[in-house]
Amino acid sequence: MKKLLSSRPALWFLFLFNLCVAAVAPFAIEGSQGVMTAVGMGVVSLGAGVSLIRDRDRGGKAVTR
Repeated sequence: MKKLLSSRPALWFLFLFNLCVAAVAPFAIEGSQGVMTAVGMGVVSLGAGVSLIRDRDRGGKAVTR
């Protein structure tokens, strides 16, 4: 399961889907539940985005000195 969740397509899906849900949740769900849903989805989206950036940095050629 870890290999599947760390694949680039899965990370892109998690990033974009959770970002969209985080943007819409406060308007679709009223009150504190909508705000907390947005915060939770935003955290998951940020985690996936950070993983995408880290993988991009590792994917390049290593610079040797």
